[in-house]
Order: sequence, then C-alpha cells, then structure tokens
Amino acid sequence: MPQFNLVRSVEVVRSPRVLQLEGFFDIPPSQRSERQWSVNLPLEEKPWHIGLIHGPSGSGKSTLAREAFGQNLIAGYDWPADRSLVDAFPAALGIKDITGLLSSVGFSSPPSWLRPFSCLSTGEQFRATIARSLAEAQALAVVDEFTSVVDRTVAQIGSAAIAKAVRRRNQKFVAVTCHADVLDWLQPDWVCEMPNGEFTWRSLQRRPEIRLEIARVHRRVWELFEHHHYLDTHLHKAAKCFLGMIEGRPVVFSAALHSVGKKSYWREHRTVCLPDFQGVGIGNVMSEFVASLFKATGKDYGSTTSNPAMIRHRARSPLWKMNRRPGLVRPDRNENKTVAVGLAESRSVSRLTAGFTYVGPARAEESRRFGVV
Repeated sequence: MPQFNLVRSVEVVRSPRVLQLEGFFDIPPSQRSERQWSVNLPLEEKPWHIGLIHGPSGSGKSTLAREAFGQNLIAGYDWPADRSLVDAFPAALGIKDITGLLSSVGFSSPPSWLRPFSCLSTGEQFRATIARSLAEAQALAVVDEFTSVVDRTVAQIGSAAIAKAVRRRNQKFVAVTCHADVLDWLQPDWVCEMPNGEFTWRSLQRRPEIRLEIARVHRRVWELFEHHHYLDTHLHKAAKCFLGMIEGRPVVFSAALHSVGKKSYWREHRTVCLPDFQGVGIGNVMSEFVASLFKATGKDYGSTTSNPAMIRHRARSPLWKMNRRPGLVRPDRNENKTVAVGLAESRSVSRLTAGFTYVGPARAEESRRFGVV
C-alpha cells in the first residue's frame, strides 16, 4: 500500500515585519514554516479509471498529486498563438483521431476547432485541455485545478462528458479540485479527501438528472446558435423552432421543416447544442422530443446527420430506424446538385452522413400544446 509522508518546509526570514506579525498574533518564533501530511493511496487493490483528489485551497492536493503521479500531473499547456486548435495535438494523431477525441469530451464544434486556443471561450478551453491531456498522457492523465475556471453548471456537465470519454477509451484520469460539486457528475472510482488524507473506494452510480425545459420559440432565437453550426447557417423561414433550457439558460435549439417528396413528411432542419453543454446527450433528447411532436401529425419524421455521436446513438436506439448507412452522398448526373439515395437533397459530397426515420412514440398531447397539430 503506497504511503506518502509529505513535508513542505520553507525558511522564515525574520524581518521586522515578521517579528511584528508574531507579536500581534502571538505566533511562536520559528526559523522555518512547515506542513506535513500522511496519505495512503491503495490504488493497486482494485482496477479503476477515474480518481478524485479533493480539498480546500492549501490542503495539500497538488502536493500529493505531484508526489504520487509525478510527470503525469498536468497544470496546463503552451498553446500556439497563431495556429488552429487541432494543430496543437500530437503530430502522430490523425485529424479523425483529434476531432473524435474533442467530440468525446463534449466539445463538438468544428468552427471552434479552427480557432487558436486563446480565441476559445473558457468552457471550450477547459474541454480542449482535457482532450489534449488524454491524447498526450495515454495511460494516465492527472489534471490540477480541475473545473476551477468554469461556471459550475458547465463544470458538472463537462465532468459527466469527460467521465464517459475516459471510460470509453479505457484510460485513467485523476481530477485534483477544490470543488465538491463535480463528485456526482464525474463518478470517480476513488476519492482522497485532503488535508486528512482519507481514502475511499466508490461504486459507480447514476449521475444527477438534467432537467431540460423546452419551449416553442421564434426563429430569431437561432442567432444564439448559428455560429456553432458548421454547415449552412441559414434557417428556413418556414421552420418550426424549439429551444431547450437548463435553469433558464438556453442550451440547445432544434427546428423542423415540412418537405414534399413521393409523400409529404417532416424532417429535422437544424439541431445545435452549445459547446459548454455537449457530451451528455442533450442534443439527442431534444431531437427525439421534437420528432415525437411531429410524428403526432401522422407523417413520417426523418433526419440526416453527420455527427458521429448522434449516428452511434441512433444506430443503437429503438427510437430510430436507419434507412441509409453512413456514407457519402452521390452527385446527381443531370443537375448541379447532390442527392442522397432515398433522402432529401444535400449539398454535401465530402462528409459521411447517415439517414434515419423516427419510429418512437408520438406525443399527441404535447404536440397540441406546442401548436404542431
């Protein structure tokens, strides 16, 4: 069982101000200031993926992390000021690996990937740092000041997304933080509480519920989301628009559009989840709720997507039927546009897309309440 006896000591220069301080607060005179901690980390007892070192500032969290994990401790990176975010990742990684890793930690915004790190929001920087730590650390990444710079709601949702990514990639990750509110979202396998050094194993539990409030909205709400949509940002004037909120904060937008082919049907026009709230399935929940509203009209509801996470989810979900496997759309030979077999028109010929039809239940009552039928 690894035992860490930590001592941090520094010489006290006995200046006139130090002498006055000792007198004012009745501090015993000393030549050195010293702190000690004794901690057991029995990490070899069980297999694990995620650990948490928690405690208030000055409790010895970082000291323990440096002593126990050495060079695996990550405090930050030197990001290139004039290069895109993706160029900062290890040269051995291909672009698919990099974008897949960024998406896996809940940062799925290609327009933001093109920007330098310094031009990202605080929440995006947090996710990018975690993604790079998983890319470079390989077996074990230890991140100091975990979630310290982000809004607490963003921190909690980000923790859940990161936990999913770490377990899916079969890696090890240790978060070092003074924030207790990430515990239920990160779901660590073990926790070490500082400064007393109390170590406990934990069993995996369900993360807290996320309550998404959905409202029918005017199309101008799209302005909050359009910059995060990496294809055509145009919103059709006939689109039916919906907004999802968490604690009153806009987080996800979805719009549906009526289409006419061999028979008329509804299709998903736009669904965008803000980067700070990605990685925990909010976009899927929103998309399926809107689909259930329009299925109540008695018409089919279809969707074409290139989002890898959404494709994976729908391929496993009983709520969707895949009617076109992931692939490139083919150019139409007679016209200057492209056609996806069995689906609506698409301008994309360079990205993999998959087509689905919603086959889940219809929400007739909610459909009437939202003015869909």
